[in-house]
Amino acid sequence: MSPNSNARQHHDRLFPGHVSTLAVSDPELIEIFDNFAFDEVLCHSNLDVRTRLMTQLAAIIACQAVREYRVMLGAALNIGVSAIEAKEIVYQAVPYVGMAKVFDFIHVTNEVLTERGVSLPLPGQSTTTPADRATKGLAIKQQIVGSEVVKQLDASTPEDLSHIQRYLSAHCFGDHYTRTGIDIATRELLTLSMLAALGGCEPQLKGHVAANLNVGNGRARLIDVVTQLLPYIGYPRTLNALRIIDEAAPLSVSDKLNNETQ
Repeated sequence: MSPNSNARQHHDRLFPGHVSTLAVSDPELIEIFDNFAFDEVLCHSNLDVRTRLMTQLAAIIACQAVREYRVMLGAALNIGVSAIEAKEIVYQAVPYVGMAKVFDFIHVTNEVLTERGVSLPLPGQSTTTPADRATKGLAIKQQIVGSEVVKQLDASTPEDLSHIQRYLSAHCFGDHYTRTGIDIATRELLTLSMLAALGGCEPQLKGHVAANLNVGNGRARLIDVVTQLLPYIGYPRTLNALRIIDEAAPLSVSDKLNNETQ
């Protein structure tokens, strides 16, 4: 009993020469999982392997699956995700998942990189200073979320909550989204993946579906990303995320006609 040939091929690309301990102790489960995750689900995807692994890492952090993260980080590095990109995924998680939950993943990332001979710390990726982080953060927030949406948020926020909007501009966007190492469109896919995996973040997820559309990640790409998260985050959170995408980015008339003729 073993995964099919397509699943083995994809698995071996990520984990060359590796035999999972679960393949020995739980062969039936691994056959089911590998055939699904590394064959059936992949057949539906147009994502490049690097983007797929990066979004899966982001979701796994949100799931708090430290052991699975270590394994998948190794796979990501095997297929060309850089050390800087790996670190930026973890850093991107801090404002969305929280440092308390990301702390262990920072250490695991450092351990894996060190084991592979990477010298730490890595070159800095920050592009802001304490003096300009709020200004630059607001600018990129307006670029991603939309200037009118930002204005509406500011106008509708009670005075005693206005500090949170300032934090979002200076910290979430100013300290994190302005960093180099990962482009804005990919950062938005990472954020979408984390929010989908966290669950209970539907209003924020809806906002970041719109943000993804603003930076060029269309409906098909978002559905593709969430589909590739399914084996790791389960059906309930996947279905919730897909419902939000369907509501926030409905099929156009031309898309419906194309689907009907295929």
